[in-house]
Amino acid sequence: MKIFENIINHKINNITTDELLKYGDQFQISITRQQAKKIVDYLRGKQVNIFNDSERTKIVKEIARIAGPETAREVNRLFTQLTK
Repeated sequence: MKIFENIINHKINNITTDELLKYGDQFQISITRQQAKKIVDYLRGKQVNIFNDSERTKIVKEIARIAGPETAREVNRLFTQLTK
């Protein structure tokens, strides 16, 4: 399972704005291009681990600040699905 965690975390840490928008559409998460850019800028190079509850919480709080609480809730829902 560790390899899947590494793949998912690597993808999140290196996601592009267009990829984030595509995943938003795919998972019905409403996000603007400007919000996606800010989220990508925040995530890029952070080496976050969404499988760690405290790190995931910190990321979601920052996404709430950047893109709003509703978007953060949806992203958290997506992260939760990915970690199960």
